[in-house]
Amino acid sequence: MGKLDAIGRGTFHHIASQDAVRPTNREIRWLKVIERHGPQSSVYLHEQTRDTHRCKDTALRQMQHLRAGGYLSLPLQQRVTERAEFNPYIYDLTPRAQSWLAERDLCEPTIRPTGHWWHGYHVGCVTSSIEMTAAHDLVRFIPAHEILARNMASLAIPLGEKRLIPDQLFALDYGGSYRAFVLEVDRGTEPMASGAFRKSLLASIDAYVQAQSADKLRLTYGLRTPVLVLWVFTAKARAEFLLGHLLTMPANLRAAHLVMESAERLPERSVPEGYFRSPWQRAGMAPVTLSDR
Repeated sequence: MGKLDAIGRGTFHHIASQDAVRPTNREIRWLKVIERHGPQSSVYLHEQTRDTHRCKDTALRQMQHLRAGGYLSLPLQQRVTERAEFNPYIYDLTPRAQSWLAERDLCEPTIRPTGHWWHGYHVGCVTSSIEMTAAHDLVRFIPAHEILARNMASLAIPLGEKRLIPDQLFALDYGGSYRAFVLEVDRGTEPMASGAFRKSLLASIDAYVQAQSADKLRLTYGLRTPVLVLWVFTAKARAEFLLGHLLTMPANLRAAHLVMESAERLPERSVPEGYFRSPWQRAGMAPVTLSDR
């Protein structure tokens, strides 16, 4: 397999290294976005700095430059997508980038998504798009590590002998008023319900209801505002299953679960604003948007 293309440019598999590369202020913003949310596509990275650098082609070249300098890598998992070479590249930090940030006191103890790579990437896409879109409305995104530091808490919520671990935690500052959220991205890899001792969608719903009934989310994270649960689904049937199950719950619990369907087209060719601006469904109640103040 050739390492370079027909005119000697770098490919997914190889790029000529450049030792003298040093990140610019714009490129530091890219590194910080990846540090906060996890792997990001070139589309998302360009959007993050389009307020100061509008040219997409220049941004793509600079991402390649960072890759040549050993600051960005291309996770191999993205190669499983159909015709991956025509999709936007997905970048992650290298150990060199992490060390470079730490040496300059720029790193933070962020909480990046864990588990299956594509699941974690999808989680990062949701939170990154919310942060970018909210910023346009002067709404500040507060990441998980800032919330957890308030109460020296962990992301895991104790439920007796078990623990409930959200895919992600964040809050939005609307200019003095706040909302806090935990995020669950459902990609249809687990059964809706299972009698066996394994994770299922139904078990996840019931765990959140149990935590909410005891006010565990708010108390664990040391928050004054209630914590809403965001559910993102790639399958309509699974979203409908959750909404139907929630209809059996009291209104105050149903109101805290917000549901949205998200067609799985990863990596996306544009940054979706819908997570922040579009209505989230609630069981038996009027939809709401995160952009509502």
